[in-house]
Order: sequence, then C-alpha cells, then structure tokens
Amino acid sequence: MTEANNTSADYLVALGKVQRFPRKEIELCMLKNFLSPDECKKLIALIDEKRRPSDIADPNGDDYFRTSETCDLDHTNAFVAEIDAKICGFADIGRRFGEPLQGQRYAVGQEFKAHTDFFDPQGQDFQKYCSVSGQRSWTFMIYLNEPGAGGATRFPHFKKSFVPQTGTMLCWNNRNPDGSVNHWTLHHGMKVRKGTKYVITKWYREKHWPWNG
Repeated sequence: MTEANNTSADYLVALGKVQRFPRKEIELCMLKNFLSPDECKKLIALIDEKRRPSDIADPNGDDYFRTSETCDLDHTNAFVAEIDAKICGFADIGRRFGEPLQGQRYAVGQEFKAHTDFFDPQGQDFQKYCSVSGQRSWTFMIYLNEPGAGGATRFPHFKKSFVPQTGTMLCWNNRNPDGSVNHWTLHHGMKVRKGTKYVITKWYREKHWPWNG
C-alpha cells in the first residue's frame, strides 16, 4: 500500500470485479461481497452496542434531515482495526489519511436526506472540520445487511439508486480532477420501510488525520 491520500476509479476497476458507474461526471464504483456475512454480523453487533443519534456538520434547521443513529467504532478493537486495514489496502490509501470507521443504523422511517460528504467550503463550520486534515477525498461505504424494504442510496442528479446488499461496497471521489468539490456526489440515504439497515463508512482526507497511535 502506498503512502498516498487519493486513489482513482481506474485503479479500483483494474483490481477486478469492481464496477464503475458509467458517467464522466463522477468516479463512483461498486464491489460486491467485499465483506463476508460473518464480518457484517460482527460489525452490526458493535454498532448496536454504542449507537447514538446522528448529527450533521452544518445544521440547516431541518430536525428530520438525518434521523439515523451513529456509532464511532473503537479502533483499539482488533477486529475493527482489521476491517479498517482491509479497506485501506483495497483503496491503496495510507491509513493516516483516513477518519476512524463509523457505523450507521437506520430503523423504519429513518433516513439521511440528500447531502454531500464533502464539507461545504462556504459552510459555517468549514474551518472547524477542515483546518487540520483538509477536505474529504474518497468515501467508502459498505452495506452490512439488507432491510426488508427501502433504504436505498440514491444519487438524485443521475436518478440512480443502489439497493443494499450484504457486504457490498460503494465508493466515490468527493472531488473533481482539479481538486474542487464534486456536487454530482449528492446522495440520499432513503427511508427504511421495513426492517433495519446497517452500514459502515470510511472517509479519507487530503491531509493526515490526528491519530493517537
């Protein structure tokens, strides 16, 4: 693995079994069976242990904008560290550029309305979130289960939805080739209609994350 803070859709596709969404406006890829069902079950159990209400970087006055629950996974846990290393190895992005793994849980009726993962350069909290580690570069999100109904990830600009499949990874570049933020990455974690949806997300930054160890 290189000591880098970026990857590319071309690199990921060259690994094999990675499908790229065929639009020039976005680097968006999917890989099925990245995690095993057993790995997914273990992560779900960890999320359920320490979940809390989710929040957003720039409050917009909509109390129902993000209604899911979040879990900051413990990287001193050997299993969590193993999963993190697996993602970093696949992405070919140095661990020091990655935020700690985060889990999300969506019960019936919960969602995360259309949003971007990058921090709005004009947002009130931009300096707070980007002064140390810089802007987010890539997002790697993995579905841990399949809810009974709903819970798709929809990219409204493309009218494209991805239905959760256990172990499937979605990943995309939050930036354009010139380094500017890519608004085509707008996506919506749609309402769960039946059952519960679990995912984990790994975000990468332009600069080193302040890891303690």
